[in-house]
Amino acid sequence: MASARGEFSSRFGFIMAAAGSAVGLGNIWGFPTQAASNGGAAFLLVYLVLAFILAYPALMAELIIGRHAHANAVTALRQIAPGQKSSHLGAATGVIGIVTASLILSFYAIVAAWMIAHVCGSVADLLGMDSLKEWFVSFSLTRNVSFVILFMLLTIGIISEGVHDGIERWSTRLMPILIVTLIGMVFYVMTLEGAMQGLKVYLLPDFQAAMNPELIVKALGAAFFSLSLGVGTMLIYGSYVPDEGRLPRLGLWVTLVDISIAVTAGFLVLPAMYVALHNGVDIFAADGTLLSEDTLIFTVLPTLFDTMGGAGAIVSLVFFALMTIAALTSSISMLEVPVAYTIENHGASRKKAVWMTGTTIGVVSLMLLLNFEVLFGLVVSLTTRYSQPWLGFMYCLFCGWLWHRDSILQELRKSNPDAENTIFWRLWPFYIRYVCPLIILLIFMQALFD
Repeated sequence: MASARGEFSSRFGFIMAAAGSAVGLGNIWGFPTQAASNGGAAFLLVYLVLAFILAYPALMAELIIGRHAHANAVTALRQIAPGQKSSHLGAATGVIGIVTASLILSFYAIVAAWMIAHVCGSVADLLGMDSLKEWFVSFSLTRNVSFVILFMLLTIGIISEGVHDGIERWSTRLMPILIVTLIGMVFYVMTLEGAMQGLKVYLLPDFQAAMNPELIVKALGAAFFSLSLGVGTMLIYGSYVPDEGRLPRLGLWVTLVDISIAVTAGFLVLPAMYVALHNGVDIFAADGTLLSEDTLIFTVLPTLFDTMGGAGAIVSLVFFALMTIAALTSSISMLEVPVAYTIENHGASRKKAVWMTGTTIGVVSLMLLLNFEVLFGLVVSLTTRYSQPWLGFMYCLFCGWLWHRDSILQELRKSNPDAENTIFWRLWPFYIRYVCPLIILLIFMQALFD
């Protein structure tokens, strides 16, 4: 069944695809600014600890469920449900996950469109086409609609080629480019005046801040969301892993790559912010807090690039190309969630399913643009602050409480006959049964009362 659906042909391909799904715009701009606003290295330390306490076990729940069922989230949760009521609950959870992933992609496409527009603006700047550059970097409905359509077409084009020729092939191309570009940008920014001040903010801990419960909850949320958990993307990717693939190792590699990129992004964004401050660009609001992430990315950093003379356009081009790649590697996994369901539960061909779902999500994106002030922030909050934690809790519930433990062990034995004697098996069932649900509930409650 797995081969008919398509599967990853190599461990490297899966790691790059899954890490690409996890590594998105939030890792590269959200995590560094959260760290800067919440105790610097103290936040970083708490995040690193919680990523392995929470994010890795929750990631493994999705991967194991997906590989066991070799199916989409609706079918997979039905398969592991022990009774009729829990089967209905599983189907409902899967459907909500599909809707959530689709809505996330609908607003993600808008932000990614801004990134592509700034790439084009940098090219226009290099060519001395000032009026065209102004159009590319100015917020207008025509520009936004044009680049949302372009971004969705790129995502659709990759997904339509399938698991091996589309997702895996492009992930193994884009992710190494992203990593090399990110590291190169870090080294360059470190040579600029003001960078060391940003580095101190990032690396010198405020231990008093680290004991703040609000910081801990924010770090919990960052750890959970950094791995793209809760919406079924990792479940779908897990369903394309061959039975001989050792899931605990694969999941660990995905976690390490994702966290490493998020941490490395901090070495880029925080120093760049303070380089901007050194060059006379304000990075703080009137109350002394850092400006919001979108203001930093689309206002502060472009202003910084403008102060860098001829090199600024090149740096801007590379930076926004980096952000575009990060957006694309995430978007292909989000589109695969509804596509897999449409293929498997409604018998559609892959190309038909991709175009149907991709076009529908694109239309939703255009609706958000037409009602930007009212709908954009609302959809972001509903999906990332409320729906995603709830879905993560449900995956932990199914894997920790409803799915029979012997069945989980049998799934792990497919690739490791000695699975019950591993450290993973000795610790993970307890974490997924007790620790992860409790922590996710804390995140959810914090979102409700924030």
